[in-house]
Amino acid sequence: MDKKDNKVLGHLICGILAVFSVCDVKADDPYRYYTWTVTYGTISPLGVPQQVILINGQFPGPSLEVVTNNNIILNLINKLDQPFLLTWNGIKQRKNSWQDGVSGTNCPIPPNSNYTYKFQAKDQIGTFTYFPSTLFHKAAGGFGAFNIYQRPRIPIPYSWPDGDFTLLIGDWYKTSHKALQGSLDSGKSLPFPDGILINGQVTTTFTGDQGKTYKFRVSNVGFSTSFNFRIQNHTMKLVEVEGSHTIQNVYDSLDVHVGQSVAVLVTLNQAPKDYYIVASTRFSRSVLTAEAILHYSNSHTPASGPLPAPPKYGLHWSMLQARTFRWNLTANAARPNPQGSYHYGKVPITKRIVLASSPAWINGKQRYAVNRVSYINPDTPLKLADHFNIPGVFSESTIQIQPSDGPAFVATSVILTSLHDFIEIVFQNTENTMQSWHLDGYDFWVVGYGSGQWTEAKRRTYNLVDALTRHTAQVYPKSWTAILVSLDNQGMWNLRSALWERQYLGQQVYLKVWNPVHSLANEYDIPSNVLLCGKAIGRHP
Repeated sequence: MDKKDNKVLGHLICGILAVFSVCDVKADDPYRYYTWTVTYGTISPLGVPQQVILINGQFPGPSLEVVTNNNIILNLINKLDQPFLLTWNGIKQRKNSWQDGVSGTNCPIPPNSNYTYKFQAKDQIGTFTYFPSTLFHKAAGGFGAFNIYQRPRIPIPYSWPDGDFTLLIGDWYKTSHKALQGSLDSGKSLPFPDGILINGQVTTTFTGDQGKTYKFRVSNVGFSTSFNFRIQNHTMKLVEVEGSHTIQNVYDSLDVHVGQSVAVLVTLNQAPKDYYIVASTRFSRSVLTAEAILHYSNSHTPASGPLPAPPKYGLHWSMLQARTFRWNLTANAARPNPQGSYHYGKVPITKRIVLASSPAWINGKQRYAVNRVSYINPDTPLKLADHFNIPGVFSESTIQIQPSDGPAFVATSVILTSLHDFIEIVFQNTENTMQSWHLDGYDFWVVGYGSGQWTEAKRRTYNLVDALTRHTAQVYPKSWTAILVSLDNQGMWNLRSALWERQYLGQQVYLKVWNPVHSLANEYDIPSNVLLCGKAIGRHP
């Protein structure tokens, strides 16, 4: 590409990104630089002053708005009184679990110190988030949007919207994060949340022009509760789920589970007035509701009438809706090839894993276990222990890949897999509560949902044609969810509950995706600025 073409490409990208105010570096520069300072602040999101976590003084934190394949150089300065990490929810971190930002891969950033993340938004387009992974910091804030836009040469399967709104929605507590963590450490469960926030507020307004179409990026950044999202008198066309372009079905409302993200197109085709945007909890013992306003720019009439009602039906309705989320096989992905060109339904499965989670009472305290093992974080990150061959940090033989009978126990458990394995994972939920599972470093095909106990005969019900890829899958009460994963990303990857109480109390495990041959084609070397802690102190990268 000559200089003239490069300049034209730069102008094209800047033209696209100007709408989103993200062209803060040269558009043809593949690197994007950020400096974020993490502090405490006092605000009143539910009307009561409380300590929250701010990033550059903002709650929620700044949005990361980047283009596919941008390299992110983000210097994070920790001014809290506790160690801190951010994890990038849904960002694949190709060959680079060193930057994953969870306790199994990274030492936390000490107070009054910093760490520079270096990673690439490789081959992704879509709606993602970031949040703190340490302790119970997520209950204080520190989360934000991570939106990846396509390169100009890659068409998306819908007309470019007239605007782009991000909605970070989640349950919230008035109690401080330290008090909530203390409650869990003492063996108690979390209380029911106090409310729902939309973009850190009880009420917020989104303004658009009559007749125009806008993209709404909706993410569940909460701790424990699914919600249903709807807009008064407006329908929503689903166009993307966590990086997958979808068949563009139209919905009156959508269930969004903890850790998940969706993007919908909404056309402002009603009379010029204001309309309610509503999120309300689902499958909870009581219903919490948050409201926002969709304001037509030519409106002089406030929103009125009853709030749009949630679905009349529960779990079965929600599962049926989830099955309607299908992959758009004719659309490009982040590269100019059809998303369905990789026929996942025809790839031989090399390993089958069934994970059954359950509450566990261990040493007089409430915990959660996966196949009888309740995970505990060691002082030394697993990734460092593996790199430096430090024994005694984790075990590759503790957890079984099928459920078994017996008492639960605590351990630092790792499931050993091989690079380029193609695996099936079934999440079995034997409880009466909704669950949600997330896998770092990957997206996966959600091929099946079903009620009751999973059996091998259930494979006949799998969608092996156009199942979505996503990074977080819900598991309904007394039900199962099945996924297929192509293990093409070497590293140590966290497979965890997205419900933060359950993750904190042991409902997680790590997948070690391993190849005996050292090659930069498979995984990057340990970064020169790596933080060292635990048994890795004094080692040389």
